[in-house]
Amino acid sequence: MTSRVTILMISGSLRAGSTNTALLNTATAVAPGGVDAVLYTELGRLPHFNPDDDHEPLHPAVRALRDALGRADALLFSTPEYAGALPGAFKNLLDWTVGGGETYGMPAAWINASGLHSPTGAAGAHHSLRQVLGYTGVDIIEAACVRIPVSRQSVGPDGLIVDSTLREQVAGVLEVMAAYVRQALRNEK
Repeated sequence: MTSRVTILMISGSLRAGSTNTALLNTATAVAPGGVDAVLYTELGRLPHFNPDDDHEPLHPAVRALRDALGRADALLFSTPEYAGALPGAFKNLLDWTVGGGETYGMPAAWINASGLHSPTGAAGAHHSLRQVLGYTGVDIIEAACVRIPVSRQSVGPDGLIVDSTLREQVAGVLEVMAAYVRQALRNEK
């Protein structure tokens, strides 16, 4: 029997109507069998990172984040670029992952949802993300780091992507990630 894989998905955007969040919401709807795609929704509740506060008892929002990370087998990010780098709230979340160690060795990937007319394709954000994940010891699944351009017109009133081709691409990323996790688990035995 194939083991279940839990993929914790984190959007780097706080904006209502975010195409990054729509992409991850869609992932919960198209997740293949055996994959639990769980969307983290508390980005805006995290306190500003301060190393002096990174100890027990943790702020409840930080504790909840670290608990969610501890339950995950893999991470999937989708983030916009802001001013050439990661949005501040998302970088704040990543800062809270450094001290906890929950992401060390954890497989992770990101989907770039930038539209086709984006001048850089969010290259600055993804470069920054790669750097931060390197500090936290994340195992990047290169084959799952893809660009799936999502226009606002591709998102229905329910907040899900309506384009079947885009939905298939999202499901494909989850399949690649799940296969990677399962192979890593087999290799550990």
